[in-house]
Amino acid sequence: MAGDLPHAVRHERGRLTRTAVRELRSARCGGRLGAAACAQDADDRPRASWTRAAQLRPRERTAVLCLTDVTVPRTAGAPTRPSGPPSLRTAVRDPYPLYRTLRTHHPLVYDEPFGAWLLSRYDDVRAALADSRLVAVPEHPAALEEGRLLERALRGPALAALTAAVERSAHVLARRLAARQDADLVAEFCDWLPTATAVAALGLPYEETARVHRWCRTGLGRSGGGRPELGAFLRPLTARRRAHPGGDLLSVLCTARSDGGPLPDDTVTGLVGTLLGAAGESTARALASFLANLLDHPRQLDVLRARPDLVPGAWAESLRRDPPLHIVLRRAVAPVGAIPAGATVACLLGAAGRDPERFTDPDRYDAFRTDPGPLAHGTGPDALLARLTAEHGLRALLTALPGLRRAPGAPHVPDDLVRRSPRTLRVHT
Repeated sequence: MAGDLPHAVRHERGRLTRTAVRELRSARCGGRLGAAACAQDADDRPRASWTRAAQLRPRERTAVLCLTDVTVPRTAGAPTRPSGPPSLRTAVRDPYPLYRTLRTHHPLVYDEPFGAWLLSRYDDVRAALADSRLVAVPEHPAALEEGRLLERALRGPALAALTAAVERSAHVLARRLAARQDADLVAEFCDWLPTATAVAALGLPYEETARVHRWCRTGLGRSGGGRPELGAFLRPLTARRRAHPGGDLLSVLCTARSDGGPLPDDTVTGLVGTLLGAAGESTARALASFLANLLDHPRQLDVLRARPDLVPGAWAESLRRDPPLHIVLRRAVAPVGAIPAGATVACLLGAAGRDPERFTDPDRYDAFRTDPGPLAHGTGPDALLARLTAEHGLRALLTALPGLRRAPGAPHVPDDLVRRSPRTLRVHT
């Protein structure tokens, strides 16, 4: 009989009651995502989910996560499809009560109105983001290759040029606010710092900042979406950099070599477009949430004034508590337990970052949390640029505005599931 049980359940069988074992024998253990097992203690029985698929929650984490399709015996008068949580589409203003329900009762569930399987626990989301069977949505091979090329290019002199551009742009924007009594940091600092950084790092004409800002905010898709316009804009600049390279990032890209020759103009345009995409709205929103968290906790901000070496941890904590993207979509290219091939999987970063099984007092912002977790950090150019704008942006504001504090008044309450960052951030300078 033991052979009928999933491996993780057999491993934990000695800790289960006979009733729990009988209930678990009907479970089919699917593919592995890592970090937790489909076993339960006797006081945590399997629950019917929205789609009759449920994850059995262990009290102690083990090495295997089984996305299990649990067959729930139907009793007289029971509905064919058990009721489940409301859809993500209904949780616009405040998704956190829904997140708690999902983590506790429906860690793996298909949200039919939203059109995706939902993962909400920290271990599950982190494992899903690392699973090769779940690929990014949308996944364009050329765009992925451009991201990898830019990531390799942003090293050595190129990284130094980008870092210097962030620092210089942050101080220019912060000094503009110094002569004012109050300001809106979102509109006058966060929204413009990523764009100003890209313009300075690439050595683009300063007078074109507004046009570059539009490209950053609206995106530069491969099919239209501003890419031809960007190519025409860059063509004369690229020709000059090839003939007379300087120390800016565009010169680095123009003089880089691949397969024994220089990068084609189209490739350079794609790399610049990828960087401008990294300087878009997501980076600006992450910066706004970071500054809002610190302004809401002035004592923690005072510590960072004296200890700038602690800023990276404070940034990581803000990404945990208030990630710029609450939902990351993946597409299953192969079955993953109960998730069929071709299905869309929504990794709920906003829920995973506040998982009480992973974080103590998860709703609280603590700039000095010892382990905020790497879930929302990422490793690509967008993550690098976001980190640099946060660290150097905060440093510039604290230098130029030593009396920086929140202005009186109720803070902005987000009303969008996707855009959870503050739309305004009024401060006294």
